[in-house]
Amino acid sequence: MNYELNKEENRDLVKIEKTDYMLPTLKGINEFVIKNGITKNSWREVFNHLYEILKGAEQDVRKLLNDRKIKGEITDISQSIKSIAGNVFSNSIVYIFLKNKIIGNIKPNIFITSKKSKVKNFDKLATINVDGETQKPDADLIIYTKKENDDVDKCIILSLKTSLRERAGQTYKWKLLMEIATSENTIKDKYNISYETNDMPMVCFATVNFYNEINNPQHRGMFKFFDKAFISKPVNENFISPLSEIIDFVNEEL
Repeated sequence: MNYELNKEENRDLVKIEKTDYMLPTLKGINEFVIKNGITKNSWREVFNHLYEILKGAEQDVRKLLNDRKIKGEITDISQSIKSIAGNVFSNSIVYIFLKNKIIGNIKPNIFITSKKSKVKNFDKLATINVDGETQKPDADLIIYTKKENDDVDKCIILSLKTSLRERAGQTYKWKLLMEIATSENTIKDKYNISYETNDMPMVCFATVNFYNEINNPQHRGMFKFFDKAFISKPVNENFISPLSEIIDFVNEEL
């Protein structure tokens, strides 16, 4: 049985579908699904082909930005491409996630958002105190379930990077702080680190990896700090998983 999106989810989906720079990517996503039979598996598998879809959409996005430049709306196409790349990746994940939810691949009580303010009590869950100062994670997407009072229940913080040249340092530093704050150790006392909740989130990472950096030992070491790392290519290594596995991961963990 198909799931009917709630008003908030439907609003998010429509907004993505109406965003002009998303149209070439959405076209690629839907063409992939149609080519592969519009099945539950094709909507799952398209996660693993976002890299090639995003690359394939680049020229159409550049044409769109060139039209904007001619109209005087922007001055630098290359800079604009960089600015929207992260948004395209994030929106694509939300779009495919919601499509998978509609067809029943994802449990109906699991939600996804890029808006922290929409997740009730998330701020408490995401705040670590270090000697009176606060540290918060780089939460590009939040995948979560709700309690009966709508407070966040279980939660996965997903940090997104289009390239590993953009280090995920802020996020895995925060995860290390969380583990320090919730275990017995001298570092916690030395730096006065505290975390005021027992409902710890899982912290994950996803990348497009445009520059094929995943075999760099320094990057492989970084992945070990996360509860799970994903890549939007059909690649499966012991340190990173294809993005399609996020479906089973959220269904099992949330």
